[in-house]
Amino acid sequence: MLGPTPEFTLVCLPVVPGRMEAVEETEEVEQTSEDAISLNASDSIEIDEAGDGASVASHEVYFDWSSIDTSDLPSSYKTNSWQEKELLQLADHFFQQYTHLCPDRKPLFIYPVNECGVQKFVSTTVRPTLLPYPDMYYWSGCASFVCDYLIMEPLKCPITPPSSLFSPTTIVKYQRGNCFDFAVLLCSLLIGAGYDAYCVHGYATLEICSLDQTQEVCPRLRKPPEVPEEEDPNKYRVKYPLEPQSKFELQQKARKEKETEPPQEEETEEEEEEEVMEVVKPKRDRLHGLRVHAWVLVLPGKRKVPETFFINPFTGNPHSTTDECFLGIESIWNDRNYWVNMQDCRKGCKDLSFDLTDPFCWEIMFLESNKSSQLPTESAKEDTNEMQEKEETDMSFEMPLSWVARINVSCREYENPFSLGKKVILYDKAKQEKWAAYANEDGLVERLTVYADSDRTEELEVKEWFKHREDLLYMREVDKQTQLITDHFEPGHPLLLKAHFYTSLEPETGHTVEFYHTARVDGLWKRFESATEMTEYFVGREDFLHTRHIEFDERDKKMEKAGATADANPRPIVQIKEYFHRNPEKPADEDIEERIFMVIDDVIQVTYHLELHDTIASQVVFSRVIGREKREDEIFLSRENTVKYQPWSSEKHKNMLHLYDLLWELRAEQKELKQQVRDSEAEMLNILMVRKDEEANVKLSVSMYGTAKRGQEQEATAPEEEQKSPQGSLENESQPLAGEAESVTQHTATNSTM
Repeated sequence: MLGPTPEFTLVCLPVVPGRMEAVEETEEVEQTSEDAISLNASDSIEIDEAGDGASVASHEVYFDWSSIDTSDLPSSYKTNSWQEKELLQLADHFFQQYTHLCPDRKPLFIYPVNECGVQKFVSTTVRPTLLPYPDMYYWSGCASFVCDYLIMEPLKCPITPPSSLFSPTTIVKYQRGNCFDFAVLLCSLLIGAGYDAYCVHGYATLEICSLDQTQEVCPRLRKPPEVPEEEDPNKYRVKYPLEPQSKFELQQKARKEKETEPPQEEETEEEEEEEVMEVVKPKRDRLHGLRVHAWVLVLPGKRKVPETFFINPFTGNPHSTTDECFLGIESIWNDRNYWVNMQDCRKGCKDLSFDLTDPFCWEIMFLESNKSSQLPTESAKEDTNEMQEKEETDMSFEMPLSWVARINVSCREYENPFSLGKKVILYDKAKQEKWAAYANEDGLVERLTVYADSDRTEELEVKEWFKHREDLLYMREVDKQTQLITDHFEPGHPLLLKAHFYTSLEPETGHTVEFYHTARVDGLWKRFESATEMTEYFVGREDFLHTRHIEFDERDKKMEKAGATADANPRPIVQIKEYFHRNPEKPADEDIEERIFMVIDDVIQVTYHLELHDTIASQVVFSRVIGREKREDEIFLSRENTVKYQPWSSEKHKNMLHLYDLLWELRAEQKELKQQVRDSEAEMLNILMVRKDEEANVKLSVSMYGTAKRGQEQEATAPEEEQKSPQGSLENESQPLAGEAESVTQHTATNSTM
């Protein structure tokens, strides 16, 4: 603690925290004091050194903060209480001692002016608030809300902190601010949610400060961390040598290949690699290590946070404290205190200790009363009593409450955070677009476009996310190379759809449908259908059926020309194949593994499972007798039309009566299978018809508790009702109660189905 007397223990290190030494090059130009002074607001510096692909859209519109109305603000915004005045005096004394002991370090960000031109201590600007929304109870929800709700404004001078720090309520009202405004608002929400969060004043790279994410991979495209492979149990098994090869022959073969290869190709490959390295290598920033930035620090302990991490308020993304994008820290603060970093930042933040109780690492402004202490020994009781008396005298000053009013975000503002209608973020070979809920008629809230090149000219894939759709579609993927579309559905669709893969909604053009099989009676989880075949996959069936494959022939062309429907002119079934899992309750010679019904050739083939010691499966084939006409409901069995191979079966299975019973059962099942195939075809036609109607008439479900959306609908329909004829208006007024009853009934039905 920096006390009011000149006798204190503040130690100024020779290395300035945060002011990173630039890369030592012969062409490096040193930053002088004149250069720093010249970087002010009048110069209108535009930081475009990161390239043309910066993802910041806030530079397009300039906002004049001097024109905002402050007349309606509370008196705490315009004046200081006696406690705040005393706090400013102590802070000013701390600042004077700091500048005296550390003249080489930059000035601290302690008491900037607010929107009313009144000096306020930065800790009192933090207003802990818990917003009444479920997502705002977690740090990820708070961070995503702040980065989506506010428009980023760069600092007027990139190497100095701002001269003013507005209240979070004003920042929320106008939905824009610089990095310090972002950090204070996010820190206020995190502390209100119970996190041990701090605002950080430090230094970062150009990409972080300018919100340039064009060199980063989109978070949606990042691969999950690989799980380490388990140790091979056969690791110590004896490895037998491979086929021996002559080393001399291999050397001669390699020498001949080198001689036959043209030498120019090697040179061209090296040149191409050099060109690629030049393109990938980022441009050198002349202000590297000097760019001021503010972010949020979250310490472990509260809310079961396992480790310390940073949050970039511009993006809402978490970062490790060893991230090389953060180059140094000058100071941190929360709503209770202020700390100055006294550690070396030559290597960035990766070697910093965030133990705020360590006086060698962090210089605290006001000594905290809840400081942890060890139990004193009997020999040191007198010393501890004296120390306690000194601490009590030092703690005579208490931090005043925040002068900021409570942060309020209405339901409409929370559901529609994008002030410009949508938000566009550019990544490396990707573009992400976000909309508010109900902003698009089809319920689209996010779109991610993946490109083949960094210039974003050739599209490879498009992913779209939806919300509040009655058809429960929540995600769509489009492969621009193959034009394959994949729709994903939430549970609860009337047709139990889970995913739909297609290129066109026309029938028999190649469709793959996945179902929520636990809700189906037949256990079907996937079906693929094309013009010539259909394959169905099952899970958890009692008969152990897992796959069914059907092959079709072409339709009658005469009936097609006559305009017959698909029901009147079905596709002829060529054959049906069924595959079964092993049933442990049956012997292998009675447990069928595969059944093939060749409908046109009138052949039935049955293959049984194998035992562990067998190599050839038992098989029975029933075929039509040559020269005999096929009759309806007739079963003709003879040794001529029966081929069997059962080397290990019992005498019962070799009996002709047993084969006759088996053939009778197979004939009956073949008839049922043909009907099931027709039902599957009809179901696919119904699915396509329903999907066409759902895409043509997209409906969004609105909860009866969504008052903000209902208010928007009333405001949108009011001008239309005024333009209607008087007769139409009278008709609408005559039935208001009926319309309200229908809407309430519809909302109730929607909630009950969800």
